Formats: sequence, C-alpha cells, structure tokens
Amino acid sequence: MRKLVIIPTYNECENIAQIIDRVFSLPEEFDILVVDDGSPDGTASIVGGLQGTHAGRLHILEREGKLGLGSAYLTGFRWALERDYDWIFEMDADFSHNPDDLVRLYQTAIGEGADVVIGSRYVSGVNVVNWPLPRLLISWCASRYVRIMTGMPVKDATAGFVCYSRRVLQTIDLGAVRMKGYGFQIEMKYTAWKLGFRVREVSIVFVDRTAGTSKMSSGIFGEALLGVLKLRLRHIKGVSK
Repeated sequence: MRKLVIIPTYNECENIAQIIDRVFSLPEEFDILVVDDGSPDGTASIVGGLQGTHAGRLHILEREGKLGLGSAYLTGFRWALERDYDWIFEMDADFSHNPDDLVRLYQTAIGEGADVVIGSRYVSGVNVVNWPLPRLLISWCASRYVRIMTGMPVKDATAGFVCYSRRVLQTIDLGAVRMKGYGFQIEMKYTAWKLGFRVREVSIVFVDRTAGTSKMSSGIFGEALLGVLKLRLRHIKGVSK
C-alpha cells in the first residue's frame, strides 16, 4: 500500500524540516508531498535541500502566490492519483497534528474498512491544547452547526488531519469542489459521506503551533459557515449528491 502525506505550506521554514524528519521516522512508510504557495521565507528551498536525503520519497510542488488551502490539497490529490497512491493524507506542517497519529489513521482505515478517517478533536470530549477560549468555541460550534445543517454524523467537520482512500478521491468530482478555505474540509467530508463512503473518526490531541504564524482568520470561518448552507441547498435541489 503506497501512502502519501500532503503538507500545504506558506512560510513554514521553522517547522518544515522537523515535520519531514518525524514523518520519515515512523514505523510505517509514508511519502511526502509539500505544496508550497510561494513562501518568501525559503520553505521550498529547505524542502529542496532535503530531497537528496529522501530520494523518491520527498516531493514538492511550488506554486506562484498564495492560492489557498483547498486549492493546495486538490492539486496534491490529483498528483497522488496520477502516481497510483493507495492512501492520501492531509496534515499541517506546524505540529498541531502529531505525526505519530498518521499510523493510527492508517490502521483504522485498514482495520475497520474505512474509506475516510478523520483525526478528530471532538469525538471524545474536547482535545485541544493552547487555543484561546473564543477560538475553541468558534471551532466547536462550527462543527456542531455542520452536523445540524447537514445531518452528517461527524463531530469534527473542519478537521484538517484526514486519511482518504484512493477510491474516494477517484469518485469525487474534484473539479466541482467549490470551497477553498476551511470550508473545503467540510465539503470533502460531506461529499464522501453522501456518496456512501464509510467515514470514521479517531480521537487525537490537537496542539496549537509553537513556531510560525497561524493562517486562521474570521473570513475562513465565514466562508465555511455560508458554504454549508450552499452545500445543503445543492443537495436539496439535486444539483449534487
């Protein structure tokens, strides 16, 4: 089983080398694709310098300009499908997602026959460290809102730590995915669920970054909340599944 971890980056020079080393030290073998949006801090150069050490396993796509999280993942998904990866993972570069949990997501997919496995902050209580209370409440309420509006039985709909089977990404019309920020995470999970794929959540501990700068903004959440209404309306009208 070929496994690829997609890591979108923008100004992650303080984290990228360490996160790459951690992924490659895992007992399971994962390849890495970094999708860098023109980081002016030299993130791409750091990755390029490590490619000789990890020949054939570390890859990078350099894009011009900050094109967004959803766009980065969609680019990575297509790249992975073209190269016959069986399992494709989303993960942040800033250690808010523990690389060790990649193995747990993969083992759940294989052991339980799941098509989508979500590293969930809220499936067993609230497992978030170092977030200010207002941000935590916004995130938790957003996921609650998604469950109410869509009926999707996922407690962490905005989670960015996800494992997809190849079959899911082949079946979803990636060109029809409309949301680009954190709403992209909701849209992908919702679409997979509506198509009948088996979705599971695995409890993780999410730790806020200690190096680098957060890319979170109120606009990102605004797009996600409005996008959920549009997703629901598209389904009701029969425009999409």
